Amino acid sequence: MISAGLSPVPSQLPLSSAVPLSYRLPRRLTQLYLGLMLYGLSMALIIASALGNMPWDVLHQGGSKQSGLTIGTVAAIVGLLVLLAWIPLRERPGLGTISNVIVISIAVDLSLNLLPIPGPLPVRIGYAGVGILLNGVATAAYIGAALGSGPRDGLMTGIVARTGGSVRLIRTGIEITVVAIGWALGGTLGFSTAAYALLIGPLVQLFLPRLAVARPKT
Repeated sequence: MISAGLSPVPSQLPLSSAVPLSYRLPRRLTQLYLGLMLYGLSMALIIASALGNMPWDVLHQGGSKQSGLTIGTVAAIVGLLVLLAWIPLRERPGLGTISNVIVISIAVDLSLNLLPIPGPLPVRIGYAGVGILLNGVATAAYIGAALGSGPRDGLMTGIVARTGGSVRLIRTGIEITVVAIGWALGGTLGFSTAAYALLIGPLVQLFLPRLAVARPKT
């Protein structure tokens, strides 16, 4: 579920099809679920900072305000809708794809309920900074487990594969669209939104080589 500005291009990611499912499965499952839970926590930290959300979370928060549902529930619904868009794109979900929808939605709601509400601005900035850093680690962890991409990442790679378009342009176009819709619904834009867009790509690039499961030698 990389809600980033620009993530590494697909050719740089450990594709699940290149790693047999049974290969180092206990380690990969542990890494996947820890990464997804950490991702939910990172989302909650950024949301709680009230300094602006990750691009997709602008949409999730806006949908939450309009529907009365929790942000995690809206995130799960959006994830399922995005998965429906995979059908014409002929993308195949993996265990990590389905887990992404379920685990992150639970983790973000639980974290939002448990986190103290930050008051002073320095504390809010700290929430945002730690959230962005943890999101980079979490993203690299669940991608590195090579058990299937998140729904939103699959949407991007599917469109790129079917259209031959630029990863940068497709990703940017998708996120501008969701941010615009989320803002219209009442989602929060701000400092954290811009900081996330600028930093998440380099952070994932930094952590992914350290967390990617080595492919089996042939």
